[in-house]
Amino acid sequence: MSAKAYLSISPEVRQALHDGKPVVALESTIITHGMPYPQNGEMARNVEGVIRSNGAVPATIAIMDGRFCVGVSGEDLERLALEGGKAAKASRRDVSALLVQGAIAGTTVATTMQIAALAGIHVFATGGIGGVHRGAEETFDISADLEELGRTPVAVVCAGAKSILDIGKTLEVLETNGVPVLGYGTEDFPAFWARRSGHKVDHRFDDVADIAKVMHTQIALGLGGILVANPIPVENELDAEAIEARIAEAIRGAEQEGVSRKALTPFLLKRIFELTEGKSLVANIALVENNAKVAAQIAVAMSKKPQIFTA
Repeated sequence: MSAKAYLSISPEVRQALHDGKPVVALESTIITHGMPYPQNGEMARNVEGVIRSNGAVPATIAIMDGRFCVGVSGEDLERLALEGGKAAKASRRDVSALLVQGAIAGTTVATTMQIAALAGIHVFATGGIGGVHRGAEETFDISADLEELGRTPVAVVCAGAKSILDIGKTLEVLETNGVPVLGYGTEDFPAFWARRSGHKVDHRFDDVADIAKVMHTQIALGLGGILVANPIPVENELDAEAIEARIAEAIRGAEQEGVSRKALTPFLLKRIFELTEGKSLVANIALVENNAKVAAQIAVAMSKKPQIFTA
């Protein structure tokens, strides 16, 4: 049995892929583990609307009922939102077990990339990628997202890496894995809630058409993915020093409660939401919508070129 035997692609997404129309993949851990209900469902629907308004077809991806579901919508999307943190969090190592169990799972950046590429989708919008956690020299806590970017031909549009991470080490691991980090309209790598992290991107591009050309070239050369760093809009940025203080407090709380591994990021995001009185969630939603807009524009630009991969 091939991997594609596990794919369930919605009729809309399947038709768009068949016709060579632009499609943008969306992850689902942001729905299940990134935000509370009902904001998570509202965010998911709004982000899909942003993609449509910019000329592309959204394809929310999740693992449900023993299948890779591409184009989750309607009742299934609401089911994901209601399930929330009770759903599994699926990274690459979990995929086979979750399929056998018939579980509901939100897909991480790594797993969403894997499934998107399997379906023939090469542009993906998310909030921020996973990376090297602070203290990784002792815990070895490094996200599978970084290795997946090095081998899977998908352009991932994000607001940088979550500032709960060690961004310098995250960029070093991306370099080791041969992942081009492209800044869209910026030379500074963004830090999720803040527009600058103090680190530089590899290459700056101001035109989505050029980013599309880079992704086409990656595919033609048989290389992996690219990371498109798209800063949070100025009006939605949080004060860098203030958010750093809240992150430090949240990390201390995680250490005191013994939270680690896959439970760590959801814990920290929830605690930061509480410490910022909800401001972090407002910023999170704004940056995801901004990434969806840019991803749709890249997908539209890519659709104007000869299709190298087909669904």
